Formats: sequence, structure tokens, C-alpha cells
Amino acid sequence: MRRHREGVADGGRISATEDGQKSVMMGGSRCSRIVLLLIASLLLAVVPLGGCFSRSRPVALRTSTAQLQTASGKDLIERINAAASEIQTLQATVGLTASVGGGKLGKITEFQEIRGCILARKPSSLWMIGLFPILQNQVFDLANNGHEFKLWIPSRNQFVAGNSDEARSSLQPLGNLRPQVIVDALLVEAVDPQNELAVLEGGEHEVIDPGERKLALQPDYTLNIIKQNGRSWYLSRKVVFDRTDLRPHQQLFYDEHGSIVTEVHYDEYSEFNGVFFPANIQIWRPQEEYSIKLVVTKLTINGPIMDDQFVLELPSGAGLASRRLGSKADAPPGVSQLNKQLPGGGQD
Repeated sequence: MRRHREGVADGGRISATEDGQKSVMMGGSRCSRIVLLLIASLLLAVVPLGGCFSRSRPVALRTSTAQLQTASGKDLIERINAAASEIQTLQATVGLTASVGGGKLGKITEFQEIRGCILARKPSSLWMIGLFPILQNQVFDLANNGHEFKLWIPSRNQFVAGNSDEARSSLQPLGNLRPQVIVDALLVEAVDPQNELAVLEGGEHEVIDPGERKLALQPDYTLNIIKQNGRSWYLSRKVVFDRTDLRPHQQLFYDEHGSIVTEVHYDEYSEFNGVFFPANIQIWRPQEEYSIKLVVTKLTINGPIMDDQFVLELPSGAGLASRRLGSKADAPPGVSQLNKQLPGGGQD
């Protein structure tokens, strides 16, 4: 004989079937509570013993302890424009070293230091001569008047001339050397409010911490300068400011396709004629894979420079290698041989 349990709920009866469903639900709730209690007990027992559920690791680089300055985007634009207007011409004696090669060539060739003399005038005039350290014989003589550049290599009795604005392609990295690259590196250009926008960005770079003498990260400022070209805009260059002195310590130049064409690093600012100027300038051209390092030993700023100082005439008896330096056929003579004339040139 079956027994039926009865109960009263809301004034009615609860059948055995309903009562059984309620019992199952109540049993499920008890099981869930028991499982949660077991898991919590295991966590309390295991975590203090082995620490399996967390892991600590040291920070790779600490933040530099150097004293930093703050500035707005407007402040940095004013600094660039003030420095640009402050220097119109310069005459410099430098130590010059160069290297060619990288991933594309599969090797890097470094050359010994030679002595160089530079005259530069805004916007694009340049005269530059390279001399062997001891004998003071000319390695090269380069002049650019803003429209045409000329190069004289005495040891090969070769003279090269070409359009300053013409795109060039050489089989040798130094065959692509453009005087405007040197001018842009030496004479920082002002921000043009009519055709350029400057956007401030915060970042950081690696330095040797002044206190701990260890590698550390130091915050910096970057002005992203966007230039208008017709109806479109493109990133023209970046100027990176060290926040310890708010001076430019790096410039990155871009083409209209967003690729870096020139990277310049500035270091060891020193006072010359009442103006602070970087004594160490390193220029890297990633697409052509060549670099030039200039160490300034003597500098005159805003001294008188005449037009005829940027004129380089064809020496008597010299062979004219090219009037145009824009094709691979022009590459073997002239500028492409410059790397072989430097001390140590041609050595792997």
C-alpha cells in the first residue's frame, strides 16, 4: 500500500510528484554549497603553500630618476621656431665618420674618421670638404647652391654634377648622398603654421640613469608635424624632446608614403657663440643604408657667408662623370666611389 505525503501550500495540497521535485531542488542547492566550500578550502590550503595561482616578476627597466621639465605643445613649437630663427648660417669644423651597409647588403663597412669643414646656409646651401687627418689631402669636395650639387674627388680625378631635387638611385649606398640631408640635420626647420600641424605625443626612451648608473626609461615629448600637400596631409617629421632640457634630441623625416627616410640623433649640447648646439650629430638613411657621424669641434654661427662659397668649378683636366645622377648607369663613377676613398674603404 502506497503512502502519500500531503502538505498545505497556498491552501491546497502538494502531491507526491511536486514534493519530490522540491526535494531534488533543495538537494541540488545543498550540493552546490558543499562544492563551493570544498573549492574554497582547497584554495586556502594550496595558495599559501605554493603560490601556484599568482606569479611575480621583476620590472625590466626602471623609470629614470632625472629631474624632468614639463611643456605644452605650444611651448615646444615656440622653442623650435626660436631655435630655427636663431641660426641662419654656420661654419663648422668636424670629425667625420661614415658607415655603409645593413640588412640589405648583408654586411656593414665602417670607415676611419676624417676631418671635415662645413658651411651651411638656410634654406639649402651647403659646402662640405673632407680631408685626410695627417696629410690634409682632399678626400672629396661637395657643394650645393640649392639647385645643383657638385662633387669633386681628386684621387680619381672625377667631377660629378646633378640636380639637387632629382631623385637618385645608385648601386652604392653613398651614391645616394644628398646635400639637403646634411642641411636638414644641421639646421632644424621651423614649424610652418600655414601649411603644417603639430600634434604633441608623450613617450619614453632608454637612458643611463644619472643616479643608479643603470639603463632606465625616461619620459620624453614628441611633436608630430603633419604637412599639407595639396588637399591631403601626411606625417612629415617627428621632433623628439628630452625632458631634462627640452631640446631636440632626435628628428625623424618621413616620405609621403609614411616611410622613414632620415633619422637624426643629437647629443652633447654645448654653447657656441652664446647658442646651444649639439656637438654630436648622427645621421642614418635606412633605405640607402648609410650613416654619417659629425663631431663638432669648432663652430661659428651666423657668420658672413657669400654665394661664391657654394660654387665648385670643374677643375682643369678633370673628367666630368655625369650631369645627371638619376640612373644606375651613373652610379659606378663619381659619388659611388666616395666610400673607396675614405680611410679603410673597400675593406669588409
